[in-house]
Amino acid sequence: MPRTTGTNPDIPILFEDNHLLVVCKPVHVLSQQDHTGDPDLLTLCKAYLKKQHQKPGNVFLGLLHRLDRPVGGVMVLAKTSKAASRLSEQIRQRSFQKRYLLVVKGQVPPNAVLVHHLLKDPDSNHVKVVSQRNKKAKKAELSYLRLDYHPTRDLSLVKANLITGRPHQIRVQFSVEGHPLLGDKKYGDPDDTTDSPALFASGISFRHPTHGDTVRFTASPPDTEPWKMFGQFRK
Repeated sequence: MPRTTGTNPDIPILFEDNHLLVVCKPVHVLSQQDHTGDPDLLTLCKAYLKKQHQKPGNVFLGLLHRLDRPVGGVMVLAKTSKAASRLSEQIRQRSFQKRYLLVVKGQVPPNAVLVHHLLKDPDSNHVKVVSQRNKKAKKAELSYLRLDYHPTRDLSLVKANLITGRPHQIRVQFSVEGHPLLGDKKYGDPDDTTDSPALFASGISFRHPTHGDTVRFTASPPDTEPWKMFGQFRK
């Protein structure tokens, strides 16, 4: 049986040592606390560590990266300040690799590198593509590979590797290319009846903060629609 945090909601634990806690964030769970007061991953994992290791007082746990609320998948948290600092530096240097699975509308080209310049409106939490001449814009880059195509539904299963990590990057970049994510009402079809954007953080890799070896952690999306229509290709 896979280990879990034993919290509500429960969170699968993929790996834990003295420096790292790697988990699979459930869909619709916040990465960190916001104004809603709804359960969030960081608080739940702190509660797990406090109980599991009988820690008095506040528990240190560094949130190194985030997933949008409707997105599930692999996340790593730092249990020590040393780990947090070293992994944050890898993220800045872009040696911290993130891989995603997504289902988009239409048949995308077999593979490509997408480069856009994005601007986020903090008031509306909406991101748009703008000219690279815009001084406030941030460059967004990813590469992708089409894994499968479902002709009846006109949907593509895609594996994307983030080169940069911008808010809503994958959703915005595929939308502007004419292939919005299935279920993405914000950047795609507002009348889409799919429960949430078909996006899943399927893997991360980085150098371990203490011994320096490259470590990789993966997870598969749930065996539900739209993922299950692609069978083995969604692994």
